[in-house]
Amino acid sequence: MIAELGHYALALACILALAQAVVPIWGAQRQDAAAMAAGPALALGGLLAVGAAFAALIWCFVVNDTSVLAVVQNSHSQKPMLYKVAGAWGNHEGSMVLWVFILSLCGAAVAGFGTNLPSALQARVIGVLGLISLGFLAFILATSNPFGRIWPPPADGQGLNPLLQDPGLAFHPPLLYLGYVGTAVTFAFAIAALIEGRVDAAWGRWVRPWALASWGFLTLGIALGSWWAYYELGWGGYWFWDPVENASLLPWLAGAALLHSAIVVEKREALKLWSVLLALLAFAMSLLGTFMVRSGVLNSVHAFANDPERGVFILALLAFYVGGAFILFALRAPAMAPTGVFAPVSREGGLVLNNLLLCSILAVVFTGTLYPMFLDILTGEKISVGAPFFNAAVAPLAALLFAAMAAGPLLSWKRARPWPVVQRLWWVALAGLGAFLATLAVSGWNPLPALGFGAAAWLIGGALADVADRLALFRSGWRTAIARAGGLPRSAWGGAIAHAGMGITVLGMAGMGLATDRLAGMRVGDHVALAGYDWRLDAVEDATGPNWTSRRATLTVTRDGAPVTVLRPERRFFPVARQNTTEAAIHTTVFGDLYAVMGEETDGRAVIRLHNNPLAPWIWLGAAVMALGAGVSLSDRRVRVAAPARRRADGTQPA
Repeated sequence: MIAELGHYALALACILALAQAVVPIWGAQRQDAAAMAAGPALALGGLLAVGAAFAALIWCFVVNDTSVLAVVQNSHSQKPMLYKVAGAWGNHEGSMVLWVFILSLCGAAVAGFGTNLPSALQARVIGVLGLISLGFLAFILATSNPFGRIWPPPADGQGLNPLLQDPGLAFHPPLLYLGYVGTAVTFAFAIAALIEGRVDAAWGRWVRPWALASWGFLTLGIALGSWWAYYELGWGGYWFWDPVENASLLPWLAGAALLHSAIVVEKREALKLWSVLLALLAFAMSLLGTFMVRSGVLNSVHAFANDPERGVFILALLAFYVGGAFILFALRAPAMAPTGVFAPVSREGGLVLNNLLLCSILAVVFTGTLYPMFLDILTGEKISVGAPFFNAAVAPLAALLFAAMAAGPLLSWKRARPWPVVQRLWWVALAGLGAFLATLAVSGWNPLPALGFGAAAWLIGGALADVADRLALFRSGWRTAIARAGGLPRSAWGGAIAHAGMGITVLGMAGMGLATDRLAGMRVGDHVALAGYDWRLDAVEDATGPNWTSRRATLTVTRDGAPVTVLRPERRFFPVARQNTTEAAIHTTVFGDLYAVMGEETDGRAVIRLHNNPLAPWIWLGAAVMALGAGVSLSDRRVRVAAPARRRADGTQPA
């Protein structure tokens, strides 16, 4: 009964989405106040309907209702409760319900918190979000019903993929989807602006909080997925340039460019068409990621489905939404001429350079990810594009981007002189050079990690220089700086924090460039030396868990005879799924990770891979700091609600 109610709720949500897509936009075109006012109510109704369906799906998983096919395929009575709940979205059908739920949540947020928007603009934004919801609800009902029944019901389910039975993967999809779906809101603002034929400073101010929130959640989602891959897959790395990893990086890059571009729209009413284009591009990249994960064109541990029918449906949605949006852009763009003028050397110029570099990186990742697929389709030739290509192509662009990130915030608006920026950054450049030379000497003249440490010092120092300059710290003393700190906008603090977070992440990546590892076949009592530590295998024994058994090694790590830690890596076996997983053991300190992975046992020896990963935790610490910066900026009321009043076409303020 609960499953049927959930299915009916999805059908009701589809009907409400149809009304939401038609009524408010029609009202905005005809200036019908009653029709425009219906938009928020329809958005809230859609949220309630989709929320009821999502709650029904979670209930089916919690009670292990084996008459529901999705439960049978992705759950089991012996699973811990966390993974029963997470199983509701740990599969294709449930993940799409989560997607639509977050989309409806965003629509309701625009309805509830967008009261400062002009009624026509709000109606158009809500209408576009309803149109997007309609497409995905139709997709769920036509190809991906999460409440499909199976008869007779089996005694128990087949269990969730063991790789997904992890706290990191329980929270990774919701965070990532909050970021993906956030791009739908900026997309809706862009479509509304194109329909209206106007982009101005007020539009930039309204778009920026959504771009901030989307980018912040994407940052957390990508970081959590990377962290999961690091400790769960047992390979000791944090980023493999996997196609599905790249699919999440593409909207993050477009979102970062949009976030900076919207600042120029707000401050100078420049880059208006470019900002609209970036909003369209960010959502296009999110839809592309959805297609790649669910179409079967990619073979990845991250992929949800391998169903060409679903892929064709999503491809049709991609063509409709993105193709339609770009056609509308081509038709309306000539009438939306830019008005802001600025010199190449200026804050605006720095943000333009930032945008060009981010989009260049996006183009590299996009090409490297999709080229093998297109080549296979066109010629049948199968090739692989991996880390060497991406590292070689992205690294020079990233170096230029880092240089601009530190210098850009110190430039004046409209027109700037380079020399004052050099005066403010000389000590930052000196710190970066010192970090480069020191690492070069310590690492045995290894240039890549040295460049990474130099870049990290430059980025963190640049963020500090930005704050110091805003506070006039070196011009007026500590007392004045402290007084000015209280009046500094939180958006300025947030930008500096986010830039420093990027520096911290680069620091962790540079540290990983100095990582060492060793593969050893060890008997109980054997010792292995690595990175100045002594690793002793004390025991190999059996262990059991809620729904798995394992072989567990116990390693004692010492340094100069003093105990450091005890590591217990495992190889787990899940009987229901009949699948093995690797559980790495990690000892984390502020200086890095000691990391151990247990492999197969042969001839009385356990195969153990040992890693010393300097500064590895700083990669994810930096991502958290970046997301914190987005949150601090978002907490600034001036960013969220104090949009400037829109002007009429003749330039006068509305009454």
